[in-house]
Amino acid sequence: MQRGTADDVKISGTGPYIVQSLTPTEIVLTKNPAYWGGRVKTDKVIVRSIPDGDTLTMALQNGEIDATQGLPYASLPLFTGNAKFKVASANTSRVFQACLNFTTPVLQEPAVRKAIAMAIDKDKFTSVLLNGNGTPAVGPFPANMPCGGDAVHTDAYNAEQAKKLLREAGWTDTDGNGYVDKNGQDLTVRWLTYTSRQELPLLAEAAQAFLKEVGIRAEVNATDNYNDFLKRGDWDIYAKAFVTAPTGDPQYYFTTHVLDSSSYNSGHYHNERVEELTRQLRGEFDPAARSRLAVQISQQLLDDNAFIYASHLKMSFVMKSNIKGFTAHPSDYYEITSDLEV
Repeated sequence: MQRGTADDVKISGTGPYIVQSLTPTEIVLTKNPAYWGGRVKTDKVIVRSIPDGDTLTMALQNGEIDATQGLPYASLPLFTGNAKFKVASANTSRVFQACLNFTTPVLQEPAVRKAIAMAIDKDKFTSVLLNGNGTPAVGPFPANMPCGGDAVHTDAYNAEQAKKLLREAGWTDTDGNGYVDKNGQDLTVRWLTYTSRQELPLLAEAAQAFLKEVGIRAEVNATDNYNDFLKRGDWDIYAKAFVTAPTGDPQYYFTTHVLDSSSYNSGHYHNERVEELTRQLRGEFDPAARSRLAVQISQQLLDDNAFIYASHLKMSFVMKSNIKGFTAHPSDYYEITSDLEV
């Protein structure tokens, strides 16, 4: 429940904390004395947004903050094995995904979409840029879900095959500039992402290099004003991080991303089979049957190359050694709980 003006927002709910104040960069939480789950161990929690990774690292080192989520992977060794700090980690359903814009003429070509998907080296992105803090993704759900991991399949990274697909579709480098072209136009895609998750600019840089290898020019726009570009349609591929199964069930992802009515279907993807299978999913209550439907829907998304799923995140919290109850959770949501204690 929310009331007030844009400058005076009051939020109340049933959780362990009440929002005392809220700004774009800071939330101040106070304990809820009427919390249904028992005693809340911490009186006040201040949550700050520090998007720059180096600044975040220094803030934890110098004691400006007590704990952090989203520390740059290169900074983790500074705290691992240090008696002053401790680390809590968990594999999550947060996936780094790239949505393709079906209103872009070149992306309406199945061969181009497939070539782009095959050009992304997920293993290298996960092992090198994420320093192993993730798992290469196949589809939207991780391997610890019945409908995730190897339950679905897609083409593996293969730069040479991607080049062949483009040649067969009429995309060749006629002017020797390193990029394939057709009808006098280089094959260029506008890659949109944001900076508040430090992994996404890394993915954008990696994708730019991977796509260049097969002759596709990627123009990267990493901005936290990404919503403006989405609304205007000034993008071709939009990469973001998203928790696909916050409650452990796959329906949420499909209803928010892949239907005509989905609020996050920014790329205007449409497949009538996906629409029908999701209708069936909504009316199915047997867990095994729901998983089977989820596999079919996910596989159709992969067959259409509507989304590219790069990696599932391994979430790590780094904190001072005197912090208790701050534990990484597979859903990537249940973090600030009544058990949080200094």
